[in-house]
Amino acid sequence: MTDSPERISMAGRVRNNFLTGLIICAPLAITVWLTFTFIDWADSWVTPYLPQRYNPAYYFDVTIPGTGLLIAVVFITIVGFLGKNLIGRSIVNFGESILQRMPLIRTVYKSVKQILETVLREQSTSFKKCGLIEFPSAGSWALVFIAGDAQGEIAAKLNKDGEEMVAVFMPPTPVPTAGFLMFVPKSKIVMLEMTPEEGAKLLISGGLIAPDYTPVTPALTGPDAGEKVTQGRT
Repeated sequence: MTDSPERISMAGRVRNNFLTGLIICAPLAITVWLTFTFIDWADSWVTPYLPQRYNPAYYFDVTIPGTGLLIAVVFITIVGFLGKNLIGRSIVNFGESILQRMPLIRTVYKSVKQILETVLREQSTSFKKCGLIEFPSAGSWALVFIAGDAQGEIAAKLNKDGEEMVAVFMPPTPVPTAGFLMFVPKSKIVMLEMTPEEGAKLLISGGLIAPDYTPVTPALTGPDAGEKVTQGRT
């Protein structure tokens, strides 16, 4: 005698439909909200400095979202183009020489520039790999982003025993904007195949959204492969 399927009450169906709709609508609504928030933030920085005759809102009597962001993108692109030629580099070098004479500003400018150059460099491998380290104790594992090999004085002090040290960044859950910078022996890191984007999703979701993974089975070659085929035919 088979058990009859459990009947779901009307209230249960309404709840399930609501949760399904929430899963569909919430990511879309949050994405739209974040997008327009970023556009409004960019407009609030650029539009006040835009001459009135160049502001579309002056002619159409309506605010056009994204105007400031578009102008900022065009301006930054033009600056990058000019910075590649001799005249542009001369202007940039002159401006940097002025900033280098300012005690507090030169430290901030140099640090920010070094970080951006490291992150945006095409050949850079910083934060392009994920790994696992034992933290806070043996047997407990934490997800980290690989920043790169230890350099400078830190490398000189920590690589004395011949163990290559690696800088890793361990962000917290669910807001991976802060965290800990740690130097870990390379042999103690379990490298992962997931991308940094997939690692960020795993962190933000608190482990609920894990990336798909299909283990790669190495193909048998040589004598072992022949034995495998022979066994399959018998």
